[in-house]
Amino acid sequence: MKFTTLVCITFIVVLVSFLAPINSVIQACDKIEITGCIPAILYGDKPTPECCGKMKAQQPCFCDFIKNPVFNKYVTSPQARAILKFCGIPYPTC
Repeated sequence: MKFTTLVCITFIVVLVSFLAPINSVIQACDKIEITGCIPAILYGDKPTPECCGKMKAQQPCFCDFIKNPVFNKYVTSPQARAILKFCGIPYPTC
């Protein structure tokens, strides 16, 4: 009985540890990260390397951001297009 319980607990721990990274990837598009992009957005400054890195990391989420009325204005603005162009990221065609 104790061995069976131990095996079940181990199975559950392993299963949860595998699902945790999947869950974080699925939820990655629920917020937009613009750290380092504020001067580029507000003042038209050149984007920082940190800003370009954040934009490249979020590239798979751009279509979700465009469809989301909360994030749409940030992704479709002229400033956002300029940042993507400067960072060498193609504008999404959703």
